[in-house]
Amino acid sequence: MIEAINDALDIMLERDPDVIIMGEDVGYFGGVFRATAHLQEKHGKTRVFDTPISECGIIGVAVGMGAYGLRPVPEIQFADYIYPGLDQLISEAARLRYRSAAEYIAPLTVRSPFGGGIFGGQTHSQSPESIFTHVAGLKTVIPSTPHDAKGLLIAAIEDNDPVIFFEPKRIYNGPFSGYYDRPVQSWAKHADSVVPEGYYRIPLGKARTVREGTQMTVLAYGTMVHVAEAVAREKNIDAEILDLRTLVPLDIKAVEKSVEKTGKCMIVHEATRTSGFGAELSALVQERCFYHLEAPIERVTGFDTPYPHSLEWAYFPGPIRIGEAMDKLLEG
Repeated sequence: MIEAINDALDIMLERDPDVIIMGEDVGYFGGVFRATAHLQEKHGKTRVFDTPISECGIIGVAVGMGAYGLRPVPEIQFADYIYPGLDQLISEAARLRYRSAAEYIAPLTVRSPFGGGIFGGQTHSQSPESIFTHVAGLKTVIPSTPHDAKGLLIAAIEDNDPVIFFEPKRIYNGPFSGYYDRPVQSWAKHADSVVPEGYYRIPLGKARTVREGTQMTVLAYGTMVHVAEAVAREKNIDAEILDLRTLVPLDIKAVEKSVEKTGKCMIVHEATRTSGFGAELSALVQERCFYHLEAPIERVTGFDTPYPHSLEWAYFPGPIRIGEAMDKLLEG
């Protein structure tokens, strides 16, 4: 996935002279996860450059650049550190088109690694996506495969609205089944690791059916797509798994179609439960698919606590909790 993201950035730097990349260590060092490796060397220090450790400054400058016609792609090194930039993102970037009657836009794409599963503790494991889905004017994108990461990132950079592009760091180098005590998997043998060369885009707002099924619908995104798929496969449950890919705009038609077919719905995400994006999904399914539901909607999420370091795998929505929820849903 790191290589796919790097390729997408390289392509957009070549295609559009207004695209620039900025952030802490993204230039000479190539990013803490190496997602911007060699881009400064290839495209120069005015197109790919390091910034001070100031998230509000990074986002604020990017908003100004967007208003003046550039397409900045700022990186926040970890999603846990995006909070100092919230005022710039919410009060400025998300409102600029509206408050100027479309005279100005803020076409910035904020990349940031997020999520747990790497023993990052409470300050390197958070999943703050629901904060941004609550803000009118922002789009929120979360890929789960290298193929999607490249196509979605290109579409995000080309979009005229500000996009929050969260990259699940646990699956940067391979899919994750949720079994932390098993050998690490590589993307090499995974079907979605095949990334076409050159330019292609995946439209924002289109979900992907990971596998078809009839017994239940599982709504997931990011790392949880792979965990849910592994559990369904091991328990021999005919679950239809929908990878949302973009939370805003949401492909609600795909959600409705799947739930109406299966009659049961489970939602999985890493973020804390209260006011997590799963709560919005649950409300939408209840409102739109009520007469098709054969059992209460199940949610498997993180807990309403800071992300623990020593008890990471108890917090992480792993195979045990997901499996129990699937059994409960089938019994219902």
